[in-house]
Amino acid sequence: MALYLLYESASGYALLHAHGLDEIGQNTEAVRNSITDLNRFGKVVQLTAFHPFESALDALNQCNAVSEGLMTDELRSFLELNLPKVKGDKKPKFKLGLVDTKIGSHIHEVTKIPCESGDFVHELLRGVRLHFSKFLKDLKPGDLEKAQLGLGHSYSRAKVKFNVNRVDNMVIQAIFLLDTLDKDVNSFSMRVREWYSWHFPELVKIVNDNYLYAKAAKFIEDKSKLTEDKIPGLTDILGDEDKAKEILEAAKASMGQDLSPIDLINVQQFAQRVMDLSEYRRKLYDYLVTKMSDIAPNLASLIGEVVAARLISHAGSLTNLAKCPSSTLQILGAEKALFRALKTKGNTPKYGLIFHSSFIGRASAKNKGRMARYLANKCSIASRIDCFAENGSTVFGEKLREQVEERLDFYDNGVAPRKNIDVMKAAIEINQNKDTEMETEEVPTEASGKKSKKKKSKAAAAENGEAMDEDKEEALEDSKSEKKKKKEKRKMEQQDKDVKNSDEQDGTAKKKKKKSKVEDGEDLQSASEIKKKKKKKSKNEDDE
Repeated sequence: MALYLLYESASGYALLHAHGLDEIGQNTEAVRNSITDLNRFGKVVQLTAFHPFESALDALNQCNAVSEGLMTDELRSFLELNLPKVKGDKKPKFKLGLVDTKIGSHIHEVTKIPCESGDFVHELLRGVRLHFSKFLKDLKPGDLEKAQLGLGHSYSRAKVKFNVNRVDNMVIQAIFLLDTLDKDVNSFSMRVREWYSWHFPELVKIVNDNYLYAKAAKFIEDKSKLTEDKIPGLTDILGDEDKAKEILEAAKASMGQDLSPIDLINVQQFAQRVMDLSEYRRKLYDYLVTKMSDIAPNLASLIGEVVAARLISHAGSLTNLAKCPSSTLQILGAEKALFRALKTKGNTPKYGLIFHSSFIGRASAKNKGRMARYLANKCSIASRIDCFAENGSTVFGEKLREQVEERLDFYDNGVAPRKNIDVMKAAIEINQNKDTEMETEEVPTEASGKKSKKKKSKAAAAENGEAMDEDKEEALEDSKSEKKKKKEKRKMEQQDKDVKNSDEQDGTAKKKKKKSKVEDGEDLQSASEIKKKKKKKSKNEDDE
């Protein structure tokens, strides 16, 4: 049976024919040793066809498709053109050797070409990769290396470059830094307390908070100089006037030793550093909250931003967390306890990082394991929605949180919770309604934008009209006056016709009609013409 080899290089697709091989009895080590000799390898493997890529972008697209296990149209046409045709009834007398089994299965499903991937094929393709520049005679030395380098850079850049707003790597770094800052701030605060307690030991018992202690130590400086004038400043720092007065009384009867000005300066500088670190920690926490609302809004609304960030950082990424089953997510962070329990055949842990959620603490001792299992199930659903949904929203996270609350009530009071399918249907309806509202809000904004454009065009036209020459305005007025004159003439002709028709009727009716016309001012004849007509009409009546 003939064996063809498909090699995906950085410059194009290559199809090679391996003839004179008997796979039965072939030793992989023997093939591996014979690969290095080009004379022996060139007699067995020969180039059949080569399809170069059109551009670097085409090479990147083909590389992405091959890495995902998909066959492109170009690869399909290349294989169908150069390989023997496969008939539906007969068994094909050849095989196609590949490195990746995924793309091999896809090629077999679409084109019915039998594909093979094993150690023997891998060794042959390794030899092709080693001597590929010798198979293509038109290649210049260094061209293949440049193509490989360029494609490697573009492929790596495309893999690293995702949506900027949903990069979970920033969350992982932020939560690591937050944990480090917590440890550092605690150790530095203890150092400030120990250092300043040599001078003012009573302050430790009065002020318990580390940040407030550092601010108070920096504000007080020398305890001997503390007077009642500094009570308002201490009140602003501590938020309690009684504590400020208590500090003043303690400073008067303090048993601490006096410090030199240089020592006090160093203590104040160190206290300022602790304050700066605490403020930066607060800013970092706010940044983490905003990033979590962009990356995993449902998971953050379900168990909180910090616990959700810890889960993502422990899993490695949001995608890895979404791939984890709920049983794995439940014990994330408790791997040591799990393997110790498996080794000693003891009880396995019930929860890991998920224990820091408030729901586990609110559950009773006998229900903590059940609550952890249920919460891990909902966290798995929320992480998958956040990872694969196109539009991020907190609707599903809020509904899942309501379900966890109902489950707590069920464990405590026996109140039956709602079914998951009903809750998800309600969440989907709310999400769809929000999308429709967003679309309806966008339409009037566009219409208002068009109206504003029309107004702007009218205003511009008015400005241009003001800037018109006087000659053009006069020409327009003359044309308007001519049109008015023509209209008046037409009206006069119509009035004459009406007068002639009215002569046939009674004279009394004629007089009434004429009087009404004159009173209303409908006819535009001059006064002299009206008098002439009256005289003619009176003569006609006398003749009759």
